Amino acid sequence: MAETIEARAFTVTSRRKLTEDINEFTLRPVDGAALQSFTPGAHVTLRTPSGAMRRYSLVNDGSAPDCYVIAVKREPESRGGSASMHDQADEGTELAVTAPENDFELVEAPRYLLIAGGIGITPIQAMARHLTAAGTPFELIYCTRSAEETAYLDDIAALPGKITIHHDEGDEDNFFDFWDHFEKPTNAHVYCCGPAPLMEEIKALSGHWPEGRVHFEDFKPVEVVRADDRPFAVTLESSGQRVEVPADRTILEALRDAGVKTVSSCESGTCGTCKTRLVSGDVDHRDMVLMEEEKDSHIMICISRARSGDLVLDL
Repeated sequence: MAETIEARAFTVTSRRKLTEDINEFTLRPVDGAALQSFTPGAHVTLRTPSGAMRRYSLVNDGSAPDCYVIAVKREPESRGGSASMHDQADEGTELAVTAPENDFELVEAPRYLLIAGGIGITPIQAMARHLTAAGTPFELIYCTRSAEETAYLDDIAALPGKITIHHDEGDEDNFFDFWDHFEKPTNAHVYCCGPAPLMEEIKALSGHWPEGRVHFEDFKPVEVVRADDRPFAVTLESSGQRVEVPADRTILEALRDAGVKTVSSCESGTCGTCKTRLVSGDVDHRDMVLMEEEKDSHIMICISRARSGDLVLDL
């Protein structure tokens, strides 16, 4: 566990199956020390058993937590993170977990419209429970394919207030119609979390709403590999080890697969944790961190690749 990640060791103390492809995990600190409080919408970043860093929303109440509770969906095109949680994170498994952060914070408003799609219910459910306890009016719309694929179905249905649970059965003609909720801007604040099509629809429908009134949480991974990417190799200067990087893997993933120790956090080119000195090679820089003057001498190995030829890294 790298110190730069500022993570603590947690143990999976329980896991339960919510749907065929969604599991809930309860995580408790190995050292037994108190946990930082957090607000609804918060998330933690954890190192999955595969070594991949992933962000997961916190489901439980954060006012005085003694554990972190997350729900993880096995993604059909998992790059190792969610699949390893389902296959390897059994009770007793130790994981490195960072302190909670919140980029999806509830702001003060007279009322709220909460919209969730699929696994996006995790932060939305926490918000709904918080607003219920505070006596603040809200409406919740929860869209899934079917009842069998709906995590926390009974919990959501039992909430007071106006709750809509909509199953479209995979039929586009049966998708929920949100237009009535967005035709005329109201004094509500909207919070939306779910798959990309749902988020894009809400963004389009709310384009005429006042700025800052509609909030989104999206953990969808960035496009770390592209259809036209090609394989290449990296050589580690310290040992001379040559690691092949397939077209469908990142440098970071290839190094991890080869047993080379690395540090990472966001794995999307936005945090700078995996910044590595470049000895030689032509780099296709895809990160959002490096300054122009750094690009000749450094690379973010979580997302950038060789533009042509191979690379030599100071590892």
